[in-house]
Amino acid sequence: MHVILTGATGLVGAGVLDSMIKLKDITKISILSRRPVKMAEDLKDPRVNVIIHKDFEKYDSELLSQLKGATGCVWALGISQTQVTKEEYVKITKDYALAASEAFQTLATEQEPFNFVYVSGLGAATEPGRFAAIFARTKGETEVALAEMRKANPAFHASSVRPGFVDAARHEAVKPYIPVPNFTYRMYMPVLGPAIRCGYQSIWSPTDELGRFMAEMAMGRHKEHFTQSKDIQMIGNFPILENSAFRRLAGLDRK
Repeated sequence: MHVILTGATGLVGAGVLDSMIKLKDITKISILSRRPVKMAEDLKDPRVNVIIHKDFEKYDSELLSQLKGATGCVWALGISQTQVTKEEYVKITKDYALAASEAFQTLATEQEPFNFVYVSGLGAATEPGRFAAIFARTKGETEVALAEMRKANPAFHASSVRPGFVDAARHEAVKPYIPVPNFTYRMYMPVLGPAIRCGYQSIWSPTDELGRFMAEMAMGRHKEHFTQSKDIQMIGNFPILENSAFRRLAGLDRK
């Protein structure tokens, strides 16, 4: 099975890559990245192919030929809204994901649908209020657009997961490769981290389990559980999984 990954140098993406490598049913991993991926270089797994891709709004025939046969993707490419301008945030968060979705639909067939897993976030809103943060609004708009794509193309199985407090504290395999947190994060983590892990587990997203769950979604697994519920929103056939839904289906919480 051939799968695609973006955002492999980030916190979420590193967790997904570690899981993809551990899943033996995955026979090829194509990583789209602007720069070399140190984790992939160190692991030296022959299944991993890093494709240096500079423009995430364009997918020419040469690139798509390298992705031929892929049946799924975890779209973990993203950035904090505090690090860029509003325009840049919308471009990276929404425009890049939708451009890739348009291109990857050409990889799908009636016999083999393409599973596109969008990494959204806790607080995203498909119907944002007047004062919704740019993060919530943009992620939600992307989810609505992906739902429309899925409706137009039944072979394009798009879905979305909304992680909460993404945490690699217990994921030793990715620690050498994840971005260095900013000063504020490092200052509050000794107090905030244990509090969330113990008292607010519904918003806790450990990278090991999160990465595996989304890698499995890209493989086409878990679909039988995607029905409207308190923590799964359905827009037509497009599922949006809240963090509690991921935790429940991944076996972290009681059913």
